[in-house]
Amino acid sequence: MSILTSEDKIQDSNLEHALRFLHVITGNEESNNERIVLSMNTKLIDWPTFIGALVVLLSVTIPLILFPEAGAEVINMANTFMTGNFGVLYMIMGLLAFVFLIYVAFSKNGKIKLGNKDDEKEFGNLSWAGMLFAAGIGSSILYWAMIEWAYYYQGPPFGVTPESNEAIEWASTYGIFHWGPIAWAIYTLPALPIAYFYYVRKKPVLKISEAVRPVLGKLVDGPLGVIIDVLFIFGLMGGAGTTLALGTPMIAEGVHHLTGIPVTLGLQAGIMLLCTLIFAVSAYSGLRKGIKVLSDINLWLALFILLFIFVFGPTIFISDTTLSSIGTLADNFFRMATWLEPLGNLAGFTQTGFPESWTVFYWAWWLVYAPFVGLFVARISRGRTIQEMIFGTMIYGTIGSILFFGIMGNFGLYLQLSGTFDVISHMDEFGAPAAIIAIVNQLPMGSIMVGLFTILAIIFLATTFDSSSFILASVVQKEIQSEPMRWNRLFWAFTLCFLPLVLLFIGGLETLQTASIVAGFPIIFIMALLAWSFMKASSTDIKETNNYKSPTIHINRKEKK
Repeated sequence: MSILTSEDKIQDSNLEHALRFLHVITGNEESNNERIVLSMNTKLIDWPTFIGALVVLLSVTIPLILFPEAGAEVINMANTFMTGNFGVLYMIMGLLAFVFLIYVAFSKNGKIKLGNKDDEKEFGNLSWAGMLFAAGIGSSILYWAMIEWAYYYQGPPFGVTPESNEAIEWASTYGIFHWGPIAWAIYTLPALPIAYFYYVRKKPVLKISEAVRPVLGKLVDGPLGVIIDVLFIFGLMGGAGTTLALGTPMIAEGVHHLTGIPVTLGLQAGIMLLCTLIFAVSAYSGLRKGIKVLSDINLWLALFILLFIFVFGPTIFISDTTLSSIGTLADNFFRMATWLEPLGNLAGFTQTGFPESWTVFYWAWWLVYAPFVGLFVARISRGRTIQEMIFGTMIYGTIGSILFFGIMGNFGLYLQLSGTFDVISHMDEFGAPAAIIAIVNQLPMGSIMVGLFTILAIIFLATTFDSSSFILASVVQKEIQSEPMRWNRLFWAFTLCFLPLVLLFIGGLETLQTASIVAGFPIIFIMALLAWSFMKASSTDIKETNNYKSPTIHINRKEKK
């Protein structure tokens, strides 16, 4: 086992610094030990994946920099083609992922423990829930929870009249649906094989390609494996661009409200750099000292803001509307999960484009992020059973989304319906980020709450990116015993910011987001391979264990009295 990846030995960077210090005080021009360590350091990198990911990213971003308008047009055409012609595949994938996970949770495979028999849970339930929620959602939920209802209110689904009573019902429900059980099922599915191979079969590798080895065999050791991992990295970079595209202007509006500094590209670039610094320090500190601490702060601050809005806002309206929305979702879950406006192209019917613009787009967005979130959920789930990981992710994630959309969204809806503040007019005139800050400012102690909301958005953005850099570094290493190397984590932390920062100045962030969703189309089929791989590997091991041939797994069973 390499000294560079073991928790109980010196970290790679500390050892490297120590050797360099020894070189200085001894006056030696070169140290054999230093050369050995640096050689081992670089040998741990999966260079084809590392370089391949950078080549793909640059091959997309450089044309966007040189030819922004033409590049954006081509990518938007590809996105329209994908969502318009293959939307049904995204919808089927989301529904099947949800049904598959429910089946696994109640099967023998769901009782498998991730780790050894005596392993305790690495993280408590609250910290675990906070980390997975912050990684999977990020600051985007602050953006959409506050304002998504306004889009549904003006352009509702199912042919409903805009701004009608029925439109109000769907406006308060569809956000919970899009960020609810299916979204978290899409996130959770990749975690099954990844966690299984890492904690049960003891494979010290956190790669999507490795997770499909039971199906593809030695093919993952060649170009196909590199392509799978590179597609994941590119999708994650584009998804990160989406998060920055939404979060940065909202944070900038908060800073503008508090300080009066005009919202400019310079301010937004400064915010990006600040967030990069925060998550770079967090990523450098590691999983326990950095990411966990930041996620815990994020969780408690979010709960405080939600509780404040609930108590000092229209409490009864929020409670009643949220509960009604949950009921509406339960009654119409499968209708919403399968509706693709089939009559929209026929004579006499008006096509709104709602499914493609919202549900298909969201499923594609979750799909792009799914391998990353799956990798992260797998990494933090040691000591839990497969069933606990499935239900924990889906239930905690959905509850968190209900709280945000139920409290923040319905507060904004109340302001609109009661005439207290015309959210829609403000949004039409100044844009959605300004409308979000204006909604928060309607609370008691408005400026203080805007300040806390802005801080929360920064931390949310940072927690998403430190988790992302952790996982990206893991994917480009051949072996992970505890955590990826620090220089590797820092490299991806700054890469995550650099490309979106360049695209910000040419107005190409949304184009990068769209490009990632187009490139993420093959992940639909990779998801099927991941499900197949998990069932094949775990079922084989269960059979061997029951036959006392190779008791390599621990299955939780109730003791008979």
